[in-house]
Amino acid sequence: MNEVFLSASVPVKGRGDFYKDADPYLIQFAVREFVLAILGRQKIVFGGHPAITPMIVNICKDLGLNFTDCVLLYQSKYFAGQYPEANAKFSNIIYTDAVDNDRKASLIRMREEMLSRSNLTAAIFIGGMEGVLEEYELFTRLHPDAAILAVTAPGGAAKQLAERLPTYNTEEPQGMDFARLFYNGLKIDPREQRKV
Repeated sequence: MNEVFLSASVPVKGRGDFYKDADPYLIQFAVREFVLAILGRQKIVFGGHPAITPMIVNICKDLGLNFTDCVLLYQSKYFAGQYPEANAKFSNIIYTDAVDNDRKASLIRMREEMLSRSNLTAAIFIGGMEGVLEEYELFTRLHPDAAILAVTAPGGAAKQLAERLPTYNTEEPQGMDFARLFYNGLKIDPREQRKV
């Protein structure tokens, strides 16, 4: 099964200016539409985040899908003791080793392991902060021919990223029809049966 990398988070004050144009509701809505479009059709690979992990758990439950078959969650051991409660629902978490007591180095290690997966065919970027930009740089270096979709309407780092991409079209903005954006961008037929 092909894998799609999801990079998403809700920006917070104190970590750049990403929060200024970010809409937490639209970030959650876009993530939900992405997960609904892809679950059971392609595997989602992502780094656990307190705002995103519970959403994915709930959608899997709503659709009656097995997390292990649909989603692969990565976590750095640097954050041990701080993981979202929703992590307990996953039996397929890949924990990456912390690098000393260094948050940034630990995140780099986790991202390198996560994004070096050979089955990754696309990456989706929604909201986020500096991590979105860092994950984009690493992903495109490791998977130069993969599809990239940075969602603009929810704001945050993904909007800034989208504006830098050669595919960005100022005359035809993406809008908020996220379902159509994901089905078209990932070439998924909405009538395709979920495999798991």
